This record gives sequence, C-alpha cells and structure tokens, in this order.
Amino acid sequence: MTPDKQPHILIPLPDNDFDPTESATPWKVFTDRGWRVTFATEHGVIAAADPRLLMGVLRGPLGAGSKGLTNYKAMRTSPEYHQPIRYAEINPDHFDAVSLTGGHAPGMKQYLESEVLQSKMVDFWLSRKVIGAICHGVLLLARAIDPTTGKSILYGSKVTALTKDLEISGYLLTFWLLGRRYRTYECYVADEVRGVLASPKDFKHGKAMFIPYTYIDHRLITSRWPLDAMQYSEGLAALVEQHNAQGSTS
Repeated sequence: MTPDKQPHILIPLPDNDFDPTESATPWKVFTDRGWRVTFATEHGVIAAADPRLLMGVLRGPLGAGSKGLTNYKAMRTSPEYHQPIRYAEINPDHFDAVSLTGGHAPGMKQYLESEVLQSKMVDFWLSRKVIGAICHGVLLLARAIDPTTGKSILYGSKVTALTKDLEISGYLLTFWLLGRRYRTYECYVADEVRGVLASPKDFKHGKAMFIPYTYIDHRLITSRWPLDAMQYSEGLAALVEQHNAQGSTS
C-alpha cells in the first residue's frame, strides 16, 4: 500500500450470532476515516448479529449498549455490508489489515471452526499484515496453524482475549435465562489461547474488568470484550496508519 492510498480492511463474520459492538465499532472507526471495508462470510450471505445482544442491556443480559446498537444499525445499512465476499475469496494482498470480531452464541462456531478462514489468517500472518482480534475472535488466530512450524501463528506473541473471569461472570449473569449459551465451548477461551502460546505468561489479563484494555505486540492487537471495543478499534487504526507510513515493512 502506498502512503496516499486509503487502507482497505477486512471484517470476516459468521452468518449469525456475532457481537454487534465488536464488529460495528471498528467499522465505524474505519469508515469515519474514509477507509474501505470489506465483509466476508462463509458463502457470501449477509450476516446478522446475535439477536440477544440486539435486545440491549435492559432486555438482554450483557446486551449491546446504545452506542453499539447505533453503530450496528448504521453498519447494517452500508452498501459494503450487503456485498460480502466468501471466505474462500479472501486474498491478503488486497487488504492492509483484518479485524476479527467476537461473540459467544452458537452461530459463532461456523466462523471460529472454519478451516478456510483459519488458513486465510495464516496467509495474513505470513504476509505481515496488521491483525486485530477481540474476545472470541482471538480463538480464530489460536487455531490458525502455520504449516511450516506446526504451531499456532500466535506462538511467540503476547496477547489478550476474553479472560476466564469475564467468561465466568458472563455465564453466571445469564445461565438462569440462557443456560450454557454464553459458554461457547467447554474449554474457556483464555485457557485455549494460553495453551498455544510459547509461555502462559504471554497471556495478558489487563488491570480490571471495566478499565478498557488492549495489548499490542508489533503488528498484532488483541482485546478482551465489548467494553474494550473503542480502544481496540482506535488502536487497530493507529497500527494500520503506522505500517502505512513505514511502507508496511515492519
């Protein structure tokens, strides 16, 4: 990418059940800068967020706040949202960065378990693109195995993700209504991510639940949950601008 060219960002999504705040906040930050955003779904269908989260905080436990809902509605009406490409069509050479959203509902498994999408993330990594992931989105990177090493592309990096304390808290707040809906997998997100790192100490927790937190490791930025979404989005944008200024050589 040349310095005078506006960045092009990829946002892959599952068909259903992704977190509206963690997807629409980055989209808003990018498009406010005049950047191009392309969405991708497995078969090129238009995606839809977790309906429980769209009920808002008052009607749905852990639902999206007003700003997240406003941004999601705007994203849903954008032309690019209605023209997603297929996972198989993703070419890292066409993008400057990728933003991986989170979500905990069952529909997220289509996205988190996609071998095609995992392979594309390996391509992004080996192409030295800027990569961002928030919450469950970090699982997609943890499961992306570099064929030359046999290890996750996260091996050797320092990251954060949905912490065990946050995942347990979410489950305890919702199990009375939603059962195990908040527990996407038997294994906690933090435990799975920590298991692919070079050292357990490479997993970062942040200072406190309600203090926004992201962790930047070179061209990788990760974050924990929706309350981190604005800091994550602005941090990812700053990384893209930094690498654009450096000619994407770092």
